[in-house]
Amino acid sequence: MRNIDEIIAFNREFVKNRSYEEYLTDKFPEKRMVIVTCMDTRLTELLPKAMNLKNGDSKIIKNAGAIITSPFGNIMRSVLIALYELNAHEVYIIGHHECGMTGLDPNNVVAHMEARGVQDHVIHTLRHSGINLNRWLTGFDSVRESVENSVDIVRNHPLLPLSTPVHGLIIHPGTGELEVVIDGYRYLELHG
Repeated sequence: MRNIDEIIAFNREFVKNRSYEEYLTDKFPEKRMVIVTCMDTRLTELLPKAMNLKNGDSKIIKNAGAIITSPFGNIMRSVLIALYELNAHEVYIIGHHECGMTGLDPNNVVAHMEARGVQDHVIHTLRHSGINLNRWLTGFDSVRESVENSVDIVRNHPLLPLSTPVHGLIIHPGTGELEVVIDGYRYLELHG
């Protein structure tokens, strides 16, 4: 059975049995927080459990590596919408050990693209049209530094409310142990 067929069959039973009722909430995060974290499959259930979060407690934004690369990109826009329109009051950037973005080689990614059918002329055209694929596809060397850099981008954003704590954490993808890299409250006390 194809994944989509399996999903739809399950979903029909899920709705018919009203299994959704235990997840009912509204669009506003109960704990008033927004989290930027990695899309790693090990974190799907582990991260909320390790933070004692239930459905409706926080806005969770996921991408490869929990990286915020641009102050005016999609991730930062989502953070600002959560803060201004959805009643979030603090930001958590949560990277993880053993992340696939650690040491990611953009040349390998491009080679995999070509192996799966992306034509060489497409790569050539992109590279000669001002798109730096190496920069765009590069990971990081240190998860700690990556979290610190993302926290810095958020904290220094000109549209961020000044009293917003921006925390940086690292989670272990096996145990769920959280390590505080930057305590946003402490930072505000020292620099606010």
